[in-house]
Amino acid sequence: MNTQLLERITFNPNQCGGKPCIRNMRIRVTDVLELLANGITPEQIVSEELPDLESEDVTACLLYAAIKLNHPVLQAA
Repeated sequence: MNTQLLERITFNPNQCGGKPCIRNMRIRVTDVLELLANGITPEQIVSEELPDLESEDVTACLLYAAIKLNHPVLQAA
């Protein structure tokens, strides 16, 4: 796991309701994931949709989502 990429994901309780954002900007991880889900390419995101981002930011969002979804689920017997 590339922890340097994850350092791009920031949390501030006074910004965007404490949701995970990218490099202390008001761009939420979910904003990027929704663009990707709607067929926007990473290149389009950084060049057209959210030009303040870098390609590593998009990769960081995907890594963050993968980590959040890959958690163990415990079931009671």
